[in-house]
Amino acid sequence: MTQNQIKHKNIFLVGFMGAGKSTVGSILADKIGYGYCDADKFIEEQAGTTITQIFAEHGEPYFRDLESESLEALATKEKLVVATGGGVVQRDRNWDAMKRNGITVYLKASVETIWERIKDDTSRPLLQVENPVETARELLNKRTPRYEEADIIISTDELSLQQVAEEVLTLVNEKN
Repeated sequence: MTQNQIKHKNIFLVGFMGAGKSTVGSILADKIGYGYCDADKFIEEQAGTTITQIFAEHGEPYFRDLESESLEALATKEKLVVATGGGVVQRDRNWDAMKRNGITVYLKASVETIWERIKDDTSRPLLQVENPVETARELLNKRTPRYEEADIIISTDELSLQQVAEEVLTLVNEKN
């Protein structure tokens, strides 16, 4: 697929932490000649600190405000693959910005797969709790209805991240 085939739209990868958004996004951008942005890294660069520090010093609502502002700035660009943060879908304004400015792709993964991928990652502030697996399950259940409104849904449980990127390419092309 060439960039002309996908009509210069942005591609927004959504899904829970550990679903593969960052890796798939980078692979995908390389394949189609698009720019790539990890939204969480963009927020950290703009804020001059880590997301963990933002949560610790200012709390989740402040972080969500930064996330919305960053997403709205990114959404105005063209030919960009954006790996969003897992909670970006919680605000209607974020979802609307993505839907207006591109194609949304939900990278779906089970809690078991997610936990295997992120269990040793201490940079996930929402999982720094007593029972992180149950917290992950609750957050995933809360966010899933919005995730499932994506233009494209791909299960990542049984696929390599390279295979997921290939599947995204195929399905995005079919959408156009």
